[in-house]
Amino acid sequence: MSIDLPLTVDRGAAEPMHAQLVAQLRAAMREGRLAAGERLPASRALAGVLGVSRTVVTEAYEQLYAEGWLEGRHGSGTYVTDGVAEVSAPQPVALKVARPAAAPSGMVDLRPGLPWVGRLDTPAWRRAWRLAATVPPQQRQDPHGLPGLRAALAEHVRRGRGVACPVDGLLITRGATNGLDLLAATVLRPGDRAGVEEPGYRRARAVLAGRGAEIVPCPVDEHGLIVDALPDDLRLVYTTPSHQFPLGGVLPVPRRQALLAWARRTGALIAEDDYDGEFRYDVAPLPALYGLDPDVVVHLGTTTKILTADMGVGWLVARPDLVAAVAARRVELSDRTAVVPQDALRILLERGDLDRHLRRMRAEYARRRAAVVRALDGLPLRGDTAGLHLVVDAPPDVADRVVREAAERGVLLETLAHHHAAPPAFSGLVIGYGSAAFTDLAPAAALTRELTISGRIRYDG
Repeated sequence: MSIDLPLTVDRGAAEPMHAQLVAQLRAAMREGRLAAGERLPASRALAGVLGVSRTVVTEAYEQLYAEGWLEGRHGSGTYVTDGVAEVSAPQPVALKVARPAAAPSGMVDLRPGLPWVGRLDTPAWRRAWRLAATVPPQQRQDPHGLPGLRAALAEHVRRGRGVACPVDGLLITRGATNGLDLLAATVLRPGDRAGVEEPGYRRARAVLAGRGAEIVPCPVDEHGLIVDALPDDLRLVYTTPSHQFPLGGVLPVPRRQALLAWARRTGALIAEDDYDGEFRYDVAPLPALYGLDPDVVVHLGTTTKILTADMGVGWLVARPDLVAAVAARRVELSDRTAVVPQDALRILLERGDLDRHLRRMRAEYARRRAAVVRALDGLPLRGDTAGLHLVVDAPPDVADRVVREAAERGVLLETLAHHHAAPPAFSGLVIGYGSAAFTDLAPAAALTRELTISGRIRYDG
């Protein structure tokens, strides 16, 4: 180890182990015990010293990177960012860390955010990776990404999401979060105000705060972002119009037009995270917001939901001059997307394997959604017409009790409070049906229904 600090983790604590590590490292950097420019141990080495899995350390490092405390130097390691000891503490909304990614063994995970990977077409998947592995290493990579993949993705988003863009208007990223981070690093200055939906995606808040933005919570309702409530001094607003996260609203066309008019009038950019755009169960998927006004919208996509987070590939679509600026900033940050996953995705796209997989997954998620809705019969639901999760409305005390009691009986759930930055305006349970085994979904949802009904009886009584 290159540092000697009293870092510890308590497996029995209520706070996740990676969150404990984040707090200790952040305090060490703020207080100067970890100096600017100092190299941190490799994640594997630190995990061995602490006696935890490498995932714990990796998640802690990723959180601190997103907040701006750490920086990666290509081929060298992870270092403390210059000037961190003088930086004031980030806003509280940026310090909330994500819950653990993996469920404990034997637990049924109904938390949102993960897809079902059991239906991947194994022969096609293996073929794509085998062929991609033959690509020779590149000494200097184009920051825009592999030209072949950019062309294939431009065609894919045109057909599937109504996004018509030239190849020089598309840049390959490591995912939607990485795309948002690159955009923020390019267009935001310290102190610029950036809006994020409230409730909304916590990682987006962390990324924007890590780039020095002042985070402005922007209220939503059952339809999505409330445009009339947006202040005029935002430099950027992050939104999820296809399936608002976490409430599940789909932004209607009149409100989309109002949002674009607001951006035109104020000079702001709209960062559109299209995380669930391919999956809708009542009508065909709605075209992306970008298609209505490419000049003011930056479209962010990822393979996380349509394939798996393990692929680590996403895309950013914007007007070509902005894409060029993002690519130039990316070079300065030594940020890049691995070549082999890029080429594997290109092969899946060009051979039609991804389209076939998407058709299978739309049917798979539709039957999963139907099983969960049936098991939750009688409970008030939100956002169940699209995506991989839905919301059960419940009073705060009831939602908290259900999460605790469900965990005791082997089911992991989340409350809406988990996704608020300010005092919660909505309360209930966020139920994901993407990652659990299909045979576990109905029993776990039925347990949730039973606990919610009994909790409401106690609450009303």
